[in-house]
Amino acid sequence: MMRRTRTAALTATAMALAMGATACGGSSGGSGNSSSGPVKGGTLTILNKADYDHLDPQRTYTTEGSSMDQEIVRSLTGWDETGTTPKLVGDLATDTGTSSKKATVWTFHLRHGVQFQDGTEVTAQDVKYGVERGFSPDINGGPPYASQWLVGGAGYKGPYKGKELSSISTPDKYTIVFHLNTPVADFNETTAMPAWSAVPKSKDTGATYDTHIWSDGPYMIRSYTKNKELVLVKNPHWSQSTDPIRQQNVDEMDVRFGQDEAAIDQQLKSDSGAAQTALQQWPIAGSDLSQIANDPTVRSRYYKIAAPGINYLTINVNRVKDLRVRQAIEYAIDKTTARGAFGGAAYGDYADTMLSPGIGGYKKFSLYSSTPAGDLTKAKALMAQAGNPTPTMSLAVENTTTQEHFADAIKSSLGRIGIKVNVTPLDAANYFSTLDNTKNQYDMAWMDWIADWPNASTVLPVLFDGRQIKKLPLSNQDISYLDDPKVNAQIDRLAKMTDIAERNAGYGALDEQIVKDASVVPLMYMNFSEMSGSKVGGVIPDTILAEPSLVHVYVRK
Repeated sequence: MMRRTRTAALTATAMALAMGATACGGSSGGSGNSSSGPVKGGTLTILNKADYDHLDPQRTYTTEGSSMDQEIVRSLTGWDETGTTPKLVGDLATDTGTSSKKATVWTFHLRHGVQFQDGTEVTAQDVKYGVERGFSPDINGGPPYASQWLVGGAGYKGPYKGKELSSISTPDKYTIVFHLNTPVADFNETTAMPAWSAVPKSKDTGATYDTHIWSDGPYMIRSYTKNKELVLVKNPHWSQSTDPIRQQNVDEMDVRFGQDEAAIDQQLKSDSGAAQTALQQWPIAGSDLSQIANDPTVRSRYYKIAAPGINYLTINVNRVKDLRVRQAIEYAIDKTTARGAFGGAAYGDYADTMLSPGIGGYKKFSLYSSTPAGDLTKAKALMAQAGNPTPTMSLAVENTTTQEHFADAIKSSLGRIGIKVNVTPLDAANYFSTLDNTKNQYDMAWMDWIADWPNASTVLPVLFDGRQIKKLPLSNQDISYLDDPKVNAQIDRLAKMTDIAERNAGYGALDEQIVKDASVVPLMYMNFSEMSGSKVGGVIPDTILAEPSLVHVYVRK
């Protein structure tokens, strides 16, 4: 996920966070861990710099959107994070599913009595329809796994013309069976993503479903004005007895969009007035992070969540065709100034690989500069070998202060080797949708990614399988447009491996091959840091999404 599908692996650091032990004050709920238990009632305010890219469960592929969807919709499986480590549990399903035929057939039995917001019961047919609608070209942007793995998925175009996908069967009202074209031992972790949730056919509004989601979670949409405000209220037909993950403590969630990120930081830091019952979902601004991370007065309400994932720069290989120029960019980038834009050391460690520590398959290597400041001598030598071109390149970033400072760092670094950079700030709410469209014309772009579950198979194949460029023109994740037959063949070979150690070694080698192609510049392994007001309780650091989880949140009077 970008910033995304932050479905992150659980590292030792993240486990320590979940237990409340952090070096610089990150909390596991801090003020929310009251011995008297959660308080009922009140309104939680959520302050976000931009609207969600999508909330439609079959389209959302950002961490903020996925986190908010947990309040509105339920997936087949989910993560219980109340213990020291996340535990996969049944959500709509009674358990985590049963595999057969060497993990090519997966069966889930639904809980009885789960209801939508109008009181109708959630059925297996609703889940089947929900998954199927994600295949429609109009419902783009979500994760690619259903189309990759379900038999017949490659050519299926969704249910809107009356066609069903036969590889999803519903033998009865409470049973759903998925037939896969390849063994997937961790398929039940995929089904914890919002894409595997129920949508009643009669309530589907197609491409506008973002603002009309039919809830089977604890909260439902009362009103949604894009780029301004989302208001959630209690779903009267949600029952705690059927939900092993969530609570329904606050009366209302009021999400407000469009404030400057630094202004949000200062409101929450001040902890005055309405800010006492508010929190943020987007990370603290880079300009504020270092100071806030070391401020003892906010320690109990500061959440530093280790997010095994990568902050990186993409280089479009179709537009920057000379490998020597791309390698020169690798050497020229000063990662110290790039990291400084995001808040310095508190944001994360410098990266040399696309797989981050904690992800199965991570292999430590460094192919370019031995120091994060870069190697200008080698960069200039490569440009000389390429004929000393002086190209002008476009760079896409989000239209935030943090990202604009990042763009300045990249512009300065590349200016040293004769590359002029024109920066295009894009609306943060639509940033990933814009970049995912193959019609975008940017030479470089800022990106970040977190594994959809703790496995390299949710990083490298999603970001670098060049075959998806034509297959998914509106939701392509290969933003560097790398289409290397050797990489594609290795992706296919690794997908069929059942020996985890052998597969992980293969992914480490694949990571090194991808970085050799110089289609991306790994920058930082990320932490995400957010704050809440002092009257907000029950916040769980979600080490799967690297978000402050709202599933147990409450506000004190």
